Amino acid sequence: MPPARNIPTTEGGLPLPRRIWAMLAIAFGVTTSVINGAIVSVALPTLSVEMSISSADSVWAVNSYQLATVMSLLIFSSVGERTSYRRVYVAGLTLFAFASLGCALSANFTALVIFRALAGVGAAAVTSINTTLIRIVYPIDRLARGLSLNATIVALSSVAGPSLASAILSFASWQWLFAVNIPFAVVAALLSFGFLPDNPERGARGRLNIADCTLNALTFGLLIFSIEAFSHNSAWWVPASTLALLGIVGTIYVRRQLHATTPLLPFDLLRIPIFTLSILTSICSFTAQMLAMVSLPFILQHTADYSDVETGLLLTAWPVVIMFIAPIAGRLVERVHAGILGLSGLSIMTLGLVLLGFIDHTTSTTEIVIRLALCGAGFGIFQSPNNSIMIASAPAARSGSASGMLATARLVGQSSGAALVALIFHLADGATSAAPLFVAAGFAATGAILSASRIRLPLPEILRHK
Repeated sequence: MPPARNIPTTEGGLPLPRRIWAMLAIAFGVTTSVINGAIVSVALPTLSVEMSISSADSVWAVNSYQLATVMSLLIFSSVGERTSYRRVYVAGLTLFAFASLGCALSANFTALVIFRALAGVGAAAVTSINTTLIRIVYPIDRLARGLSLNATIVALSSVAGPSLASAILSFASWQWLFAVNIPFAVVAALLSFGFLPDNPERGARGRLNIADCTLNALTFGLLIFSIEAFSHNSAWWVPASTLALLGIVGTIYVRRQLHATTPLLPFDLLRIPIFTLSILTSICSFTAQMLAMVSLPFILQHTADYSDVETGLLLTAWPVVIMFIAPIAGRLVERVHAGILGLSGLSIMTLGLVLLGFIDHTTSTTEIVIRLALCGAGFGIFQSPNNSIMIASAPAARSGSASGMLATARLVGQSSGAALVALIFHLADGATSAAPLFVAAGFAATGAILSASRIRLPLPEILRHK
């Protein structure tokens, strides 16, 4: 394969067929990271038994991955801007493959957690610059289509993850849940090395400041750890202490970033109104989605009397609909203001969440599927246009930081949603409640309002309808 650094990269994207090969590289990388996040949760009960650890401790197999990812996202997006997105992507996939091998060979839970954290670092390198690579690969006038294809891949991987995990565990040991990542990561790394382009221009100069990187990792690590402390019913002083420390560290970090020329936390982008509103909208939407996804299994099983297998099948209706709607939304954004699409999509999602909140034992399967489909359709209509705004509103040289913020908003929203479900159930003394779904509807409605406020703002030039 010819080295990708010789490929000219312009506003016209990569020429065909090289664009197809580059998109395959991105697709394999995204599929690997999404499936890996989805399949491990299914194995937690198995890990708990085979490694003789408590169910609460087994969750660290997920938490270590999530913490490492969110702590390093913005660092890798900045490294990509300074050096090469392609190199960062390949390095991330290589580290991910190595860490997956380490997970599969782990003899004890401590080693597994360490290698899971390394896998999280590798995943951060991939997800932090994933969408900015799409901006380089696709012609500007087809950017939304590229992003909608990416959303479709994510949805498909989300559907495949739990099913793949169940299939593997039915005939093989838990180690194969990690080993299965290796060939995907290797293929993605080879395709990336051969076909992904280097940066058309660099958005940041000079070396990264180690102190800023440390403060960034501590700030986001403490944020997610504090959220997780709420979700695991820790003693009151644990989240109180971490929140106090977060306030101190975060204040120092923000003050340093405000005076940086090319900050890790991209205040230069956050000063763009439509970018900031899109970030806030994204956080609201992912918080709403996670509130629903975490609480619905309890509601469907305890209130509507479905089995765990039936529940899993029902919940696939949400991402399956996204698979079909996201490509349509990617084309609509070329003709309709993304703020209008976001308002419409999140309004539909709000309706679906409210209707899900009224599920009881008399609700038919068809009615539940329709309500889940409404949520999936609404999220699908919103997601691709919102991502398009975030990436397109950033200068080309700063699209790496925009991509990093997009991934950070998703993780913060998902962590917040999961923590809120745990908090609501705790306040209800462990009783299953539909309250998380109504709270989710509130977040979706807030996102719809934020999206509506973007309609009066001018779109980025490359998304303006001519």
